Amino acid sequence: MAKRKRLTPAQPSYLETAPETKSALGGPMASTAPIAQVASDAAAQSALSELSAVLEAARSDGRLIERIALDQIDESHLVRDRLEQDEDEMGALMASLRARGQQTPIEVVALSDRPDGKTHGLISGWRRLSALKRLYAAGSEPNFATVKALVIQPETAQDAYVAMVEENEIRVNLSHYERARIAVRALREGVYPNQKMALQGLFANATRAKRSKIGSFVALVEALDAVLMFPVAINEKLGLALVREITRDPTFTDALISHLRAGPRNTPVEELRILSAAVSTAENMALTRQSEAESDAVPVNTGPRIREPLPAKDERINTQIAPGLRLGYTPGKHKIELSGAGVDDSLIQELRAWLRQRA
Repeated sequence: MAKRKRLTPAQPSYLETAPETKSALGGPMASTAPIAQVASDAAAQSALSELSAVLEAARSDGRLIERIALDQIDESHLVRDRLEQDEDEMGALMASLRARGQQTPIEVVALSDRPDGKTHGLISGWRRLSALKRLYAAGSEPNFATVKALVIQPETAQDAYVAMVEENEIRVNLSHYERARIAVRALREGVYPNQKMALQGLFANATRAKRSKIGSFVALVEALDAVLMFPVAINEKLGLALVREITRDPTFTDALISHLRAGPRNTPVEELRILSAAVSTAENMALTRQSEAESDAVPVNTGPRIREPLPAKDERINTQIAPGLRLGYTPGKHKIELSGAGVDDSLIQELRAWLRQRA
């Protein structure tokens, strides 16, 4: 029978408590088992990585609000759709920002390698950015030196323009002129290949009738944008009337531009007066031309037309149809007679030719 191996007792040092570690102040410092420390570090690293991934995803999706210095934003990154700012509305916005701070972030896109040092381009929120700039310029208060912004990543230039238009449509309704102007500028920038696609892309949520009116105003923008000082003041009725005259009369645009440059236009009312007068003059001239054309086309006797009864079959009809030429016929006898000094060889030849064509 084999001998059993004799077990040796555990070394006493294995059972001893680990030596106490003292802190720099002389007090005992708790020690942690190495494996627990490794597990803790791994968990912290995993949590940090997960948090970083969540933040990066939020930033990529445009859900992370960041504070960006005002001078780092290029507000001309897109051609702005709003032409002018109502001072009363701007004053109210500035008062709200001063009292409650910025409640809604603007939208920007990240820029890179800009020679002017700008880091972000403005997509939407021009009014809020302008109000904050005014407030900071007035008092250099630190809380107005930055703006809350969502950094978005539009896939195309079309998406960026749509984001700008929709934001302004929701917050402050654009005029038809401003809508048409952004369509024209987007076309010139090559964002859209044609006017129809520009209108459908920028104003997809508008009704078909509304897009049609915006399309009509495109002609007004193309003709007068360089000379108008208060285009936003043009209402729908006047704008469509101007477009009608621009389309109808090739000389209307040049004449109107001359009147605009010659007349006083210190206020919107003065400019509107010039535009309205030009439309009225053009409409009156068109009516005059139409009236003259109609007077040349109708007989001299413009009295009420009286319907005469048809002649009887055996009734002899004899009438003067031209100077020196009378026509007589009896419906029941199927016979026509021409008489008078106007009956000559020339008339006979013309009549024969006409009868051959009629046959």
